[in-house]
Amino acid sequence: MKIAIVGAGKLGMSVAKALLGGDHSVTIIDTNEAVIEKISSQMDVMVVQGNAKEIKILKQLDIDTYDYLIATTFNDEANIVISSFAKKLGCSKVVARVRDPEHMQQINFIKETMDIDHIVNPNQGITVEIYKYLAEKYTLSNGIFSSGKVSLVEFPVKRYPRLIGRSMRDIPEILPNMLVAAVSKNGKVIIPHGDEIIDKDDFVYVIGEKGPILELNSKVHERGKYTDLQKVMIVGGGKTGFYLAEMLSEFGAAVKLIERDKDRCHYLSTHLEDVMILHGDATDLTLLEEENLDMMDAFVTVTGFDEDNLLLALTAKQHGIEDVIATVSRSSYAEIISRMGIDMALNSLDITTSNILHFVQGSKKILSSHLIEGQAEIMEIIATPHMQILDTPLSELELHDGILIAAIHRGSQVIIPKGDTEIHENDRIILLSLLKDRAITESLIKDTGRLGFFRRR
Repeated sequence: MKIAIVGAGKLGMSVAKALLGGDHSVTIIDTNEAVIEKISSQMDVMVVQGNAKEIKILKQLDIDTYDYLIATTFNDEANIVISSFAKKLGCSKVVARVRDPEHMQQINFIKETMDIDHIVNPNQGITVEIYKYLAEKYTLSNGIFSSGKVSLVEFPVKRYPRLIGRSMRDIPEILPNMLVAAVSKNGKVIIPHGDEIIDKDDFVYVIGEKGPILELNSKVHERGKYTDLQKVMIVGGGKTGFYLAEMLSEFGAAVKLIERDKDRCHYLSTHLEDVMILHGDATDLTLLEEENLDMMDAFVTVTGFDEDNLLLALTAKQHGIEDVIATVSRSSYAEIISRMGIDMALNSLDITTSNILHFVQGSKKILSSHLIEGQAEIMEIIATPHMQILDTPLSELELHDGILIAAIHRGSQVIIPKGDTEIHENDRIILLSLLKDRAITESLIKDTGRLGFFRRR
């Protein structure tokens, strides 16, 4: 497909790299000449230096020949206008990044009036994942993901002690016809392989046929554990802090939100009901202690500074807060946070990129998906005729460590794959992938239009 990306910032480049893995034709448009030159020398894309709000730029690009335009600049209004112009000029589908709460309150009207097919909001996307973790964790009775005869359930390994200290090679003996698809260690989700050991404080994600999984779920499910979430402290009154405070307040939690900018505090206090807005610097431990940090059920730090988030998350954990969540923009910092024992580290860039890719791929390839702690994704994919993974034993595919074929639907049969298992055309594959490895996943599941490299002839 031909895809134009407007804006060469972090989101635009993340989407471009993932799309190139799927073998699409990508054009990047940006006003910064130096940035465009750098991209041209490093990536196999077409580049255009110019302002995409100018119709002449879109016409020169022959935007009517493009399948998608994705507007990812830092300006909401620019993204809306660019997307609308491109659609009017004949682009098949358009996507706009929009973040301001005022726009989100009337988003359906904007989409309809401006003829925009899809809108992504990084702040709202990451807010939803935090909310799900805090307000819905362990409250689902039938696992977190079900498709046909396959289900997946998450639980703390302490609820099933037989798994403690055991490696992945031991799982078939302990859980017949099931597979540990993912493990969360200190807030970091990994795809376990071979000799990976399950520790007592881990959370595991187990996949298998629905019947046995529901039976397992009845043994490990912690009913109502998180329905009494009462007190939450949020640091950072930006868009993510705003959305999260609003959602948790509606859920019924008592929310304290700390913001250092006085004008922003005034805005928050006039737009949020039943939320205590505190003006101050949360890196001041005295302030946190005065506001009863020790009594919080959860602590979420969503400032725009990774270093502050690291410090604040560590402080909260040292004060014994059960659930501590931090947002980070650098993947290297997510690694550090996981080593610190923080419960959850989220990167909005990964989540938003995944959202955009789903829309571009449509429903023909990916039937459904579900994010795991905002770090990994479980997807149901139809095996199309020219995927490179067909008709070859999985052991010979040399899959990346961040990718796992977790189950296969073949007609009425459910297959929990082993090394000699092969994927056939029209199989429905349950695939688990780390969000940071989205480009590799795209390359793996792309339909090349010819026999795949791995396929036997």
